[in-house]
Amino acid sequence: METSELLKKVRKIEIKSRGLTNHIFSGQYHSAFKGKGMAFSEVREYQYGDDIRSIDWNVTARLNHPYIKVFEEERELTVMLLIDVSGSNKFGTQKQFKEDLITEIAAILSFSAIQNNDKVGVIFFSDKIEKFITPKKGSSHILRIIRELITFQPDNSETNISEALRYFSNIIKKRCTAFLISDFMDNNIEDAIKITSKKHDLVAIRIYDELETQFPNIGIVKLKDNESGKTLWVDSSDKQVRNNFEIWWKQHDKYLNDVFKKSGIDDIKINTNQDYVKTLISLFKKRESRY
Repeated sequence: METSELLKKVRKIEIKSRGLTNHIFSGQYHSAFKGKGMAFSEVREYQYGDDIRSIDWNVTARLNHPYIKVFEEERELTVMLLIDVSGSNKFGTQKQFKEDLITEIAAILSFSAIQNNDKVGVIFFSDKIEKFITPKKGSSHILRIIRELITFQPDNSETNISEALRYFSNIIKKRCTAFLISDFMDNNIEDAIKITSKKHDLVAIRIYDELETQFPNIGIVKLKDNESGKTLWVDSSDKQVRNNFEIWWKQHDKYLNDVFKKSGIDDIKINTNQDYVKTLISLFKKRESRY
């Protein structure tokens, strides 16, 4: 990609992401993703209605007048984005490819985090760890992440979500909020999801294309698996072929829903033709209602 073209694309995503973050997401993100706890801030004179359990007895005795301790929320979080860069995300029949939708969502989450003074880090993964970006603060750091999202070319094309989660848990020792953004074309993730969710606040964002849910009747077509590179000819006019495809999708969908539910993690599903703003807001509101 030419430098000028890259800068235009980065700028376009930056403007859209900043706009959505400033006008829609910033307050709700703050409420939905809490900090580490409460930290001592100062003491002040006791006022009617204050909780007597907050009285600082040492200061009260010294000044001969009741004073209380004031605590503030420790706001700072570390936010990790676990980004699936496998070959299956290079697909889309609606508005955009899955990988482009992943880029936009990751950018919005990054800007929301930075506005709340959180650190943001990224793990790009396929069936191996492709790249790790250390969590940091600042707009320049976010712009670097967006550039990487746009230009990064993985070495491998297959998917191993469990490997990504193992690496994440090993390298990030303290509890953090992690967004796992993937199309979840992986049938062996249950144990890794359970283990990771006990240590971190894990949120699953599943990206899919409408054509992946049902096979249209368009005659004999040549299909290519972007992860394995294999190709095959399929007669989509065969009703049994279409039914088998639909059954597989429903079974895989149920498997993922069961995994997320059993692990107690929040999850959302967004297709490439969908207004993801409403879906993200619903996620934030659901989390906010629990606090």
